[in-house]
Amino acid sequence: MTIRDRIRELRRVRAGDLRPNPHNWRTHPAPQRDALRGLLEEVGYAGALVARELPDGRLQLIDGHLRAETTPEMEVPVLVVDLDDEETAKVLALFDPLGAMAGSDRNVLCGLRERVETRSEALRAVLDRIGGPLEAAPEKPESPSAEVTVPELFQVIVECPTESEQKTLFERLKQEGYDCRLLNL
Repeated sequence: MTIRDRIRELRRVRAGDLRPNPHNWRTHPAPQRDALRGLLEEVGYAGALVARELPDGRLQLIDGHLRAETTPEMEVPVLVVDLDDEETAKVLALFDPLGAMAGSDRNVLCGLRERVETRSEALRAVLDRIGGPLEAAPEKPESPSAEVTVPELFQVIVECPTESEQKTLFERLKQEGYDCRLLNL
């Protein structure tokens, strides 16, 4: 397999000068906006936005629309890639869904979550939502009569009219940090 490096350069650009991509299909609900603002305030930028250079020299976003929108006056790190229209569409359509396909190791996530301290209520809400309750796994009962505690789970079942809409909702909820499963009845 031959894999090309499509990154031309890392450039610092005023976020408000980046052109949003008209084909960006991601939406950003208020809880996500608040959580991103909290993370940027507490940590700052720890990853680059991705953009391509248009024929007129302007940069068009491929990834990082919410970060650019949140900090329009700030100079931000941008990976400039050399993608054409077709390749850009492919990345826009597949980048987030591929990330949403990743599984999770609940034990590692809970251990990581226990190390995170935040002043942001929005970030605390995200931490509370991911991975379920922060409880240690119950110890093995010493005898058959020992009591075992089963943590509460709160679930929602949503009926979708089509498989495509089910997948779209699933991907959105995974991106928002929910532990999701697909179910067909």
